Amino acid sequence: MNNQNQKPLIFSIIILSIVILFLGYFLIKNPSQGPSDSSQTASVNNNTTSNPHDHSGASTPVNSEQLNSLIGKTMPSISLTDKDGKVYTTNDFKGKNTVLFFNEGLMCYPACWNQMAAFGDDARFSNDTTQAISVVVDSAEDWQTAIDKMPELAKTLTMFDANANTSRELGLLTTASSMHRGSLPGHTYIVIDKEGIVRYVFDDPNMAIANDMLFDIIGELK
Repeated sequence: MNNQNQKPLIFSIIILSIVILFLGYFLIKNPSQGPSDSSQTASVNNNTTSNPHDHSGASTPVNSEQLNSLIGKTMPSISLTDKDGKVYTTNDFKGKNTVLFFNEGLMCYPACWNQMAAFGDDARFSNDTTQAISVVVDSAEDWQTAIDKMPELAKTLTMFDANANTSRELGLLTTASSMHRGSLPGHTYIVIDKEGIVRYVFDDPNMAIANDMLFDIIGELK
């Protein structure tokens, strides 16, 4: 074989050797490549869905059956306190159309705060026939820090749900709006008529201000 025929063969052998060495080095440095990659991806996805701060991926599944089952029935017996520690029960809400706005409170800034302030500035929800009561899971002392930051909140009728007990009893800890599903409420409205019957419930993951919509609902109550 002459030199001209040997050169392409030698060149091909060198290239093949380099490729083999490269592949061997790659496999040694990356032993987890291949089928195990899918399990790694699954693990990452599982971690994402269990993040309690993720609206759509909290580990506790969304379940609004208990909340929806309230419609058409007498409001269950509940217990809430005002800033002075006075206890209010379901009977105390009778005589007025009442909107109860359950939310996370301090940690739900600015969406929940904005809705609460909107109630305080809206005379349609503070008169002889209709009232809006915002319910937070903070203590009255802690909630004062919110008022200091947003003074408009002082005009809002606010009550306190210690340890989220009432929210739990009403099924408000597993709604789609809850950012800490299973432990805290999110952004949920319960409309009660003057006789104490639940006429409407609305859970809002978008956390929009709902004054106009709620006023229309109350206007339809007979």
